[in-house]
Amino acid sequence: MDGVFMKKMISFLLFSILFVSIFYVFSCYQDKVQLRREVIRLHVVANSDTEADQAQKLRVRDAVNAYLMDLLENANSADDARKVISSHLTELEATAKDVLKAEGSDFAVHATLTEETFDVREYDTFTLPSGVYSSLRIELGAAEGRNWWCVVFPALCLPAAGENIQDVTTAAGFSEGLSGGITGKYQFRFFVLDLLGQAEKFFFNQ
Repeated sequence: MDGVFMKKMISFLLFSILFVSIFYVFSCYQDKVQLRREVIRLHVVANSDTEADQAQKLRVRDAVNAYLMDLLENANSADDARKVISSHLTELEATAKDVLKAEGSDFAVHATLTEETFDVREYDTFTLPSGVYSSLRIELGAAEGRNWWCVVFPALCLPAAGENIQDVTTAAGFSEGLSGGITGKYQFRFFVLDLLGQAEKFFFNQ
């Protein structure tokens, strides 16, 4: 009798652990879907790895970020932001060209709103897991140099966001678990998010 009871208890515990694990992974999957849907990254690719081209890349980044800050001021969702960015790609290219022209450079500039795969990336106040993200990609010249990327929606890379990262992510509709995952509060959750992101990258590239 005791042996039968113990077997039932062990079976119940194993089933409970499995159920909780499946629920947890599904919750993380929902967060990963939200990251792909609600985050728009800025990806600036330098002409080359020379010191001058890399410095130009950063100046273009600053000019584009400043332009986007005003442009997206009234965007209340990632969909709003995508529509605004898509309708201002020419102006974004012109913003980057103005920076290059001021320095005597005639590199071509190509701006697109697309989806790209990204590896895990650490910033000062948050970390984004691997995965597929919407991306405003700006290519300078031959676009063969090291790149720079951050997040333009929600505005996680602005100086003010570093002091109020929780407020920014909450305003963007991130769950507590997702906010805690990317800010380091829930490290295991981030680990699962990154695993899901790596799987997402694999299937995206097939």
